[in-house]
Amino acid sequence: MSIVLITALFALILAFFLGLALGFFKEFFAVEQDPLIGQIREVLPGANCGACGFPGCDGYAAALAGGDAGINKCSVGGQPVADKLAVLVGGDANVKPVAAVLACQGSHDKALLKGEYIGVKSCRAAKISAGSIKRCSWGCQGFGDCIKVCKFGAISMGENNLPHVDISICTGCKACMAECPQHIIHAIPKDFIGPRPLCSNLNVNRAMVAKNCKAGCIKCELCVKNCPEKCIQMVNGIPVTDYTKCTNCGTCIIKCPIKVMKQLNMSE
Repeated sequence: MSIVLITALFALILAFFLGLALGFFKEFFAVEQDPLIGQIREVLPGANCGACGFPGCDGYAAALAGGDAGINKCSVGGQPVADKLAVLVGGDANVKPVAAVLACQGSHDKALLKGEYIGVKSCRAAKISAGSIKRCSWGCQGFGDCIKVCKFGAISMGENNLPHVDISICTGCKACMAECPQHIIHAIPKDFIGPRPLCSNLNVNRAMVAKNCKAGCIKCELCVKNCPEKCIQMVNGIPVTDYTKCTNCGTCIIKCPIKVMKQLNMSE
């Protein structure tokens, strides 16, 4: 018998006994899983987006079964999934769905570029290498990193070179928010109706803001001064509204000379 056949036979015998050993140890050292985890896992949508704060649906199911998480963390499944989880583990099934909103209107026709960018076509790469491809250091870079990480096809690049979110599709998983190096994508409740500033420029130099971006907040504070409810204040150069006091009268929107304040109706 040739050395090749002997080697092959030995390998087959060794593989057989190793398979038997692995099967034995698998059964001997097997950890019995809580059947509740499997029941929860069947209810979850399987998107593995991480919006719940756990490493995928398996991690969330284990945390739920162990009593370490609430049942309203799955933004993808929303209220229907929360209702099913409430039957399995109990808890508050009230889910408040959110969607992503870009707090920037600095399209290339409004926000000046520093120059020709020839690096990697990525928002994060542009942020690391150039700080920003625009003179506004806080503006959207427009390379669509948020689009690439969206698992639901809810974001597309508009003709103005800014990402546009389809609120009807957006699950509020927040993957785009985590990916954006500028941190200018915010989670807004889907039932929100009211004024929101769509600018993230923190530069307090009004002249510089106006020079660099035609859509940037120039810190004139007319929204603050004219609000009849006195519910707007400037925080780090951006108007922030106390929506517990806001009556949605629209005065801040009318008075804003740059139209930074926009009326958002997330249900539309």
